[in-house]
Amino acid sequence: MSQTRHKARRLATQALYTWQVAGQSLTDIETEYCLDHDMKKVDGDYFHELLHKVPAHLDELDGHLVPLLDRTIEEVDGVERAILRLGCYELAHRLDVPYRVVINESVKLAKTFGADQSHKYVNGILDGVAKKLRATEINGTEKYKNKPKNKPADQ
Repeated sequence: MSQTRHKARRLATQALYTWQVAGQSLTDIETEYCLDHDMKKVDGDYFHELLHKVPAHLDELDGHLVPLLDRTIEEVDGVERAILRLGCYELAHRLDVPYRVVINESVKLAKTFGADQSHKYVNGILDGVAKKLRATEINGTEKYKNKPKNKPADQ
């Protein structure tokens, strides 16, 4: 796992939560976060992308999430909502990031910022999104995982 990407996701989660709650402009939030945090060990381009692209694709992302939720998107805790949207964005638009990495990173964020058992909820929802958006990748991984191992030739 790239620590700079992990830190970008971590800050983006906090910044997206701020955006959801305060309704500040994304540019103001980004400026504030870049001034308040040591960005030397953060993938700044990735942070920028997540902060600006998640809101830009909100209807699309929520469209993937809502069918899997047990409540409305507005009733989902704000931290969980930010994490789910961020993870969904990566699953939909960052095909260079393996689906397992997206889910694992999202679970870590939920364990850090979310309620007590929110990581299980985030895991289940994003697993469902991955099955829809990354079916080919998942099936390829499963085929490889279930492939019989080479046995040594009889001598």
